[in-house]
Amino acid sequence: MTRSYLFTFYALNPTTQNRILKDFILRCLSEDIGDGDHSSLACIQAEATGRARLLVKETGLLAGCQVAGEVFRTVDKDIEFEPFIEDGTEIKPGDIVFHISGRVQSILKSERLVLNIMQRMSGIATSTRQYAKRLAGLNTKILDTRKTTPGMRFLEKEAVRIGGGWNHRMGLYDMIMLKDNHIDYAGGIEKAIHRTEAYLKRTGRNLRVEIEARNLEDIRKILETGGIDRIMLDNFSVTETREAVGIIGGRFETESSGGITLDTIRSYAECGVDYISVGALTHHIKSLDLSLKAF
Repeated sequence: MTRSYLFTFYALNPTTQNRILKDFILRCLSEDIGDGDHSSLACIQAEATGRARLLVKETGLLAGCQVAGEVFRTVDKDIEFEPFIEDGTEIKPGDIVFHISGRVQSILKSERLVLNIMQRMSGIATSTRQYAKRLAGLNTKILDTRKTTPGMRFLEKEAVRIGGGWNHRMGLYDMIMLKDNHIDYAGGIEKAIHRTEAYLKRTGRNLRVEIEARNLEDIRKILETGGIDRIMLDNFSVTETREAVGIIGGRFETESSGGITLDTIRSYAECGVDYISVGALTHHIKSLDLSLKAF
């Protein structure tokens, strides 16, 4: 049975997306500002205006510029935001991403949140682009995971997309993923799948089902049982992956996962898997060096 995702953040209508983003920005500002930016209030006059620019200090891929504009507009609707470089563009030290002008207190109030978001998103996009380049010429797609910063998942997954990757499920709600613990608690592969089929029928939900295989014997059991859409090959070697893909024979989608690095990703992709998921895209990254400076 072919199923579609229930939805992800990117499938929501623009109004809902904007609301989610605005709520996120407001929560972040509340965390940072509290009862006031007393550093600015102490030494900057309320009517003072100024300009600032975002400087690139490290080579990479830009992500988060559009979000930065929303942060500035949320803090102060009168701030003028002038971007020069679009998300998804390769950047180098000395590049200027945008200019802003307006109340100095508002600029300073926005500064750290903008940098935190853009540096992290750009770091994720840069890392993802490196992985994606290793798959050039192959049909395999690189996926992210749920190993994200709490509260920032939708932005981090957007950064993966900007970098040329694809999103796995957004959360626990838009795809069923039967991992080792689900299988063990359910009493085995067959019971886990059959209970899942009954649950989907009972609830009327149209969710894709992925199941984890820990070895070739698991794969054979999954093929005998059916009722799923994708098989995850967890911590398989390259040799085991090639054999597993041959056994599956295109009956279900395949995904490699577990300890796959920049050095090994192409070898796994050449085995013929449809997807490779890499948790390090979002949980083990280096933020890109950017700086907001007055001028």
